[in-house]
Amino acid sequence: MVELASILAGYLTGSIPTAYLVGRWKTGGDIRRMGGGNVGALNTFREIGPGAGVFVMVVDIVKGAGSVALAYWIFGVSPTWVMLAGLTSVVGHNWMVWLKFKGGKGMGSAIGALAVLFPIYGYPWLLLLLAAIVILPLALTRNVALSMGIGLVCLPLTVWLGTGNTTAVLIATTLFLIIGLKFLPTAVSAQKRSKGIREFIFDNWRRKRTGEREDQA
Repeated sequence: MVELASILAGYLTGSIPTAYLVGRWKTGGDIRRMGGGNVGALNTFREIGPGAGVFVMVVDIVKGAGSVALAYWIFGVSPTWVMLAGLTSVVGHNWMVWLKFKGGKGMGSAIGALAVLFPIYGYPWLLLLLAAIVILPLALTRNVALSMGIGLVCLPLTVWLGTGNTTAVLIATTLFLIIGLKFLPTAVSAQKRSKGIREFIFDNWRRKRTGEREDQA
């Protein structure tokens, strides 16, 4: 029962609709009807403002970190269940029970969960490695979605090389699939609008300048 309680707590924590609540507070509107309709930080940043977007991102990261912390320090469950609590926080963010199972793409919650998981089990260097994998393409392309996508693709391999733990690799792969499926429609839409691979990779800032609303958070 404690194990089930830990993942239920992870799901409910992840389901806190931060972007929706901030949208209602700041504008009285529904973030699901703004921009790309995503209940996430980047859509909030673009449609409501930088301050609101940063606030949503920070809270979403805390949701993922908090889910892992609850499972590890409060519920005291085994590593597998701690990892599952982090995973279910992402599931909760992507399919929020309070918003009829609508939600975001889960990157904020995933970052928060990984930021706690790796250090508590003795792998802080894996967190630094993943950060480098994301930051390098981000510095070159300034394309947030692409850089995050590269990090997600590399996550299962990074976990396998670093830990050799089959369960951890399976959970990392599931995390990749959950977020990847959410990102796929956005990526396909962006590719169709691009004139070539170069524009697809490097046109993130151009889209923002011209006001195109590609939801990537």
